[in-house]
Amino acid sequence: MTAIRLLLVDDDPLVRAGLSLMLGGADDIEIVGEAADGDEVEELVDRTRPDVVLMDIRMPSVDGLAATELLRRRADAPHIVLLTTFHADEQVLRALRAGAAGFVLKDTAPADIVDAVRRVAAGDPVLSPTVTKQLMAHAAGTATGNAADTRRARARARLAVLNDREREVAVAVGRGHANAGIAAELYLSVATVKTHVSRILAKLDLDNRVQIALLAHDAGLLEDTRDA
Repeated sequence: MTAIRLLLVDDDPLVRAGLSLMLGGADDIEIVGEAADGDEVEELVDRTRPDVVLMDIRMPSVDGLAATELLRRRADAPHIVLLTTFHADEQVLRALRAGAAGFVLKDTAPADIVDAVRRVAAGDPVLSPTVTKQLMAHAAGTATGNAADTRRARARARLAVLNDREREVAVAVGRGHANAGIAAELYLSVATVKTHVSRILAKLDLDNRVQIALLAHDAGLLEDTRDA
């Protein structure tokens, strides 16, 4: 098995040391580099070619959000997981929309951080349905009036390219359901659900399921589901 190549980015040397000790002990993870600020990340990515970047969201020069936006513009962009001390933070929402694969709290159990790196490397965003709902509730609270109406109109215009079945799958993803749950709910095979999710990502030019969930939320589709 090829080891997951991991780049660590955090301005606190003690945090980096702890993460390095924790993650370096996993047989399937290789730490290929460390950085103390987001302004070092692009050069290190060029040099080390990581599969996953585990990065603090708050850093003094270039923060994790700005670094995420820069990295996700690359054709060979690595998966990005953000470290944060906040359960629901506007910066985290912006980073997820920019293409981060998820985030983990700094007080997360070591085994769960190792598991998060493995899941992200396998293409599975690191956000539980509970955390997804917290983030979407926070997003709803930060957009009011004309701003909320504009966001909803834009999201609905983007989703108009989906057919009816893809729209149903997008709503189910937004409600935090895994592929098996969506398959049971919509009477589809798991393989068919995976195909629909892949098509949704391609049509909407999105990177992961979290972005589908946020777009479904912005469009008001989850509210429509509750009202139905």
